Amino acid sequence: MADVFTPEKRSELMSRIRGRDTKPELALRSMLHRLGYRFTVNGPKNKSLPGKPDIVLPKYRTVIFVHGCFWHGHQNCPAFRLPKSRRAFWKTKIEGNQARDLRNESALTSAGWHVVTIWECALKTPAARSWLTENLPQLLD
Repeated sequence: MADVFTPEKRSELMSRIRGRDTKPELALRSMLHRLGYRFTVNGPKNKSLPGKPDIVLPKYRTVIFVHGCFWHGHQNCPAFRLPKSRRAFWKTKIEGNQARDLRNESALTSAGWHVVTIWECALKTPAARSWLTENLPQLLD
């Protein structure tokens, strides 16, 4: 199936997808702050660590990545499905993202950091946020 947008319009739409300060990131940061955790978002450690983690909790030597279900290929998630057009491109793109995520996690673990990945779908519904709020301290240990 051909794209319903012109290449220029598609480019404009894709350029609006943010890479930081997304709604899931802001929700998680608010949750962490309410629970009393202190963290950095734009600190020097964030930029120098492999994968540039979204949130760094230096006191706990923990980094948090907030992954979008589509962009990082969250398996068995209703928010993830490969597009019907340009399947080969998207499959390669998402597999590349997953491989990079594994490399970054491995490098961080080797450097002594605890790595936590929070998926976008864990922050979408009130029930999911409630579960995450209750279980976040165990995830950060």
